Amino acid sequence: MRAIAEMLADVHLFALLDESERALLAERLDLVSARAGDILFNRGDPGDSLYVLRSGTVELSIKNDTGDKIVLEVASVGDFFGEMSLLDGGPRQATALVTESIEALVVDRGDLDELFRLRPATALEMLTAMGKRMRETARLLRHSATRNVNDTAEDKRTSVMKAADWISEFSGSIPFLLIHCVLFFIWIILNVKPLSRSAIGGFDPYPFGLLTMAVSLEAIILSVFVLLSQNRQVSRDRVRNDIEYEVNLKAELEIAHLHERVEALEASALSRLERIEKLVGAAMSARDPVIPRVGHG
Repeated sequence: MRAIAEMLADVHLFALLDESERALLAERLDLVSARAGDILFNRGDPGDSLYVLRSGTVELSIKNDTGDKIVLEVASVGDFFGEMSLLDGGPRQATALVTESIEALVVDRGDLDELFRLRPATALEMLTAMGKRMRETARLLRHSATRNVNDTAEDKRTSVMKAADWISEFSGSIPFLLIHCVLFFIWIILNVKPLSRSAIGGFDPYPFGLLTMAVSLEAIILSVFVLLSQNRQVSRDRVRNDIEYEVNLKAELEIAHLHERVEALEASALSRLERIEKLVGAAMSARDPVIPRVGHG
């Protein structure tokens, strides 16, 4: 118990407690350890406790509807997680993966009640941390299906792919055509009369076999680079299609969510209208009571 009490002194959540309060709380807390690669809990597991890290790191993540992993937070020394399931009694909303061997304190509902009783100010601190976490989660989910296909493809290029893209792009340009026209013109002029008999000419007489071989080799090499670039374009199109699917799926989910909100608002409005009608009816009845008729004898 003394070791746990000493650990509490180094954890920010319990920093407001004095020694006697930490000793009292240490009697209630459990200490767990886990190695890198272990999973503390999965999304959907029942949750009845929160974890406060004494050492190591834990990655909290979820998977969206498209199967992509979204890292919500990487908890480190002094951080706590799992408090949402502890407070509302619902299942875990994320998966906790140990990325570096940890020692953690386990706080259940009874321990939390004792902590709030000893130091009510820790409740506000916990709510502040939860608010920051929810804001960050909302930001991540808001951009989870929004990616730039060009950035995604650029990040995966090797040096050969970059060279192939540059050569393919340059070989289809006007400067490339003009350079070859000038070279072919000079080559042919130097190998026909009268310059073919000069000291700088006549190295490739008609029908210009050396020029034909050089052009053929260039065409073979360029075709390989163009094919490499085209293969990359196919991969980029595949990524673009995946991103378009994710964007469409995200739009569909948002529309479904809007439908749910509209239906909830409609039900709430109808309920309020019904209550208003009852109140108006009761008020009208109280204002204009029915006068019973007196019979004539």
